[in-house]
Amino acid sequence: MTDSRFKPVAAERLANCTVLLVGLGLIGGSLARGLRRSGSCERLLAYDTNQEQLQAALSAGDIDAIGTLEELVAQADLIVIALPTLATAALLPRLADLCGPQAIVTDVASVKGNVAQQLERLDLSFRSRCVLGHPLAGSEQSGYSASKADLFADRTVILTPLECTCASALRLVTELWRSLAANVLGMSVARHDEVLAATSHLPHLLAYSIVDVLKKQEQSEDIFRYAAGGFADFSRLASSDPQMWSEIFTANRQATSTILGSMIDELVLLKQQLDSSSQDELLKEFSQLFAAARDTREEFIHTHFRPNAKTTMKEKHVTFHACGLAASATQGLRGRVRVPGDKSISHRSIILGAIADGRTQVSGFLEGEDALNTLAAFRELGVTIVGPEDGQLEIVGVGIDGLSAPSKPLYMGNSGTAMRLMAGLLAAQPFASELTGDESLSKRPMARVADPLAAMGALIETQEGGRPPLKISPATLRGIEYDMPMASAQVKSCLLLAGIFAEGSTCIREPAVCRDHTERMLQGFAYPLERSSDGSRVCLEGGQRLKATKIDVPSDISSATFFLVAAAITPGSELELEHVGVNPSRIGIINLLKLMGADIEMHNTREVGGEPVADLRIRYAPLSGIEIPQEQIPLAIDEFPALFVAAALAQGETVLRGAEELRVKESDRLAAMGAGLEAIGVSCEMYPDGIRIQGQPEAVFTPAVIDSEGDHRIAMAFAVASLRASAPLQIENCANVATSFPNFVELSRQLGLEIRVEQQ
Repeated sequence: MTDSRFKPVAAERLANCTVLLVGLGLIGGSLARGLRRSGSCERLLAYDTNQEQLQAALSAGDIDAIGTLEELVAQADLIVIALPTLATAALLPRLADLCGPQAIVTDVASVKGNVAQQLERLDLSFRSRCVLGHPLAGSEQSGYSASKADLFADRTVILTPLECTCASALRLVTELWRSLAANVLGMSVARHDEVLAATSHLPHLLAYSIVDVLKKQEQSEDIFRYAAGGFADFSRLASSDPQMWSEIFTANRQATSTILGSMIDELVLLKQQLDSSSQDELLKEFSQLFAAARDTREEFIHTHFRPNAKTTMKEKHVTFHACGLAASATQGLRGRVRVPGDKSISHRSIILGAIADGRTQVSGFLEGEDALNTLAAFRELGVTIVGPEDGQLEIVGVGIDGLSAPSKPLYMGNSGTAMRLMAGLLAAQPFASELTGDESLSKRPMARVADPLAAMGALIETQEGGRPPLKISPATLRGIEYDMPMASAQVKSCLLLAGIFAEGSTCIREPAVCRDHTERMLQGFAYPLERSSDGSRVCLEGGQRLKATKIDVPSDISSATFFLVAAAITPGSELELEHVGVNPSRIGIINLLKLMGADIEMHNTREVGGEPVADLRIRYAPLSGIEIPQEQIPLAIDEFPALFVAAALAQGETVLRGAEELRVKESDRLAAMGAGLEAIGVSCEMYPDGIRIQGQPEAVFTPAVIDSEGDHRIAMAFAVASLRASAPLQIENCANVATSFPNFVELSRQLGLEIRVEQQ
C-alpha cells in the first residue's frame, strides 16, 4: 500500500519518467526507496562504483536496473547526481557529452558555487536543463544501508536555478521532491552557500574542532571518560563522513571562512569577559547572552520544526512601551526613509506571478509575515520561488493550469487579503484545498467572498458564521455579473481571480471606487480586461494566459501613514518618505490629512510597473477637525486608526459615518480605537458605522495600558500617539506588527520616536 505522505503531486508528468540515480549512498539510496514507495516515476535506474550497494538495492526491489553510466544515461529522462560536491562538478562535463537533448539533470550537493562555475563552462542547451538542488536532510551515518524512504518527508529542499534554467526542468525537479513530501524553496547560489556555511558547515567544523581540541588536552582520557550526554549530543556531528566534509569545506571555503571569522570574534569577546569581568558582571552578561540564545533557538524550533507551530500568534506576546519623542529629537521628527513595500501589491505579485507563463522578477517585496505566508502557500502549490533576498525574488510561473494539489492546509497567518484572494484562485482548481489562519483571522467573516463564489459554482465550506477555515472542493466555475453590496478591493480581486479560470465573462460593479491593484497588475501581466471610464465596472473573459513581467513594489502608503501622522502631530517635524505608492484608489489618507490642514507635498511623481509612486514631504502644521467625505472612505479604509490619532489633536470635531467595514478588519477597529482613545483621555462617541472624535490641539494624552487586540494598525497608531503623551503608553498584543511592517520599531527610532519592545 502506498504511504499517504508520498502521494505523487503531478503523476502525469513524473510518472512517465525514467529516473537515473548516480550515487547510491545515504541520499541516493533514500531517493530510490522514497520514489519506489511513492510510485511516482515509471522506472528507477542506478549507477555507483560500489557494486555491493547496487546489488543490495536491486535485491530489495528499490531500483529496476543497473549498468554502465553510458547505458543508463541513454535511457534516462531525469538524472539525479547524488555525489559529493567535488565529484558532482567533475561529472558534469561527462554527462553533457552523454545526455540526450531532452534529459534533465539535477544534483544534491551541499555547495552550489563550484557546481555552478563548472556549468558555466558547458553548452547552454545542457546548462539550461540542469537544476541545482540541495536537500537539507541527512545524518552522521552514510551509505545505502543507512538510507530511509522517508528521509526527505517534511524536510526542506533548496533549489538554486540559474538564470538560464528552463521552467519545465524546474517544474519537474520540484515535482520530484514534492512527491517525497519535501518542502521546496528557491534561493540564489551565493545566498545558499552563505546560509549553509552558517547553519550547517560551521556547526560541523566546530564539532570536529572541539573533539580535536579535547583530544590534545592533558588527561584527555579522563575528559572523555566523564563526558556527559551534552558532549555526546554536541559532538555527534563529528561522526560524519570525514571525506565528504573535507570536500564541502574545500568547495565552500570563502563563505565558511567569513562566518568562522564572526565566530572567532564572538569567542574572543567571551574569553575577555571570562578573564576580566567581575562575578556580578559575568552573571549579568552571560545570563543575557544565554537567555537571548535560548529564545532564538526556541523561536527557530517553534517555527520550523513543530508541525502545528503556526496555528496562532497569541503564543508570542509582544508589548510596545511607546515612549514618545526621543531625547535626541527635541526639534521634532526628522529624516528621510523608505518604508517597506506595499503589502497588497506584494500579495498580488506572488499570486499572478505563480500562474503566469515564464519567470516574474519582483523587487521591493514586503518581507513581512503575511506576504511570506502567501509565498509559502504557493511553494506548497508547486511553484518554485527564488528568494526573497533583500526584497528581491523570482517566481517561476506554472501557468493557469499548472498548480499542484497541496499536501496540507495553506496557512494565511493574519492576512484577510491573502485568504480572500486565494479563495478565488483555489475555487477553480481541479484539487481540494483548505485555507487556515491565526486566531485573529479565524474570527473574520468570509461569506462576502464565499457567497459570490458559490454563485459562480464554487464549492466552499466555511465554519459557523462564515468564518475560516475554508474547505474548498474542485469545481467548474462560470462567469457572473456581480454588483458588490459594499466597496471592497478584496472581494473584487477574489472574483477577478476566479474569473480567470471561469467559463465566459466575469463582470464586477462596485458602489464606490476602491483599490485597483489587481486590475493594474493583470494588465501588467498582459491579461485583457475592460474597465468603465469611471472605474466602477470591470470585466474579463476566462481562459486567457498571463505573461511574466517585472514588478517593482512601491512603498506601502498604509505603512507611510503612521509617519505622516507622526509628523503632522509633532511640532517641529519634517519628514521625507521615499517611493510611496500613490495609486488614486489609495490616497484617501493624503486627501483627508490635507483637508485637516496638514502640510503635505507630493513630488518626483512617476510610474513604476503600472503603479504611480511619489516622494512625500510632510511638515508639522495645526490640524482642524472635519466631516469625512463618503467618497474618501474606501480610499483610506486601512488608514483610519492612524487618522483617528490625528483627529484627537485637531481643532474641533472629526466625524466618520458609513465605515461599517472597519468592524470586520483584523479587529473591530472602531471599537478598539474608541476604547484606546478614551483610555488616553480623548472624548469619543461611537456609532454602528463610525465615530465622532472631539479634538484638542493642545492635549497631552494620559498614560494608559492599551490592548491592540492583535491588530497591527491599532498597535502602530497608539505608538504614534505616544508622541503627545505625558508618559509612555503600554500597548499590548503587538506581535502582528511584523505582518505588515517588520522594521516599524527600527525606523521609528531612526526618526525620533522611541519604542521599547518587551517579548515573552
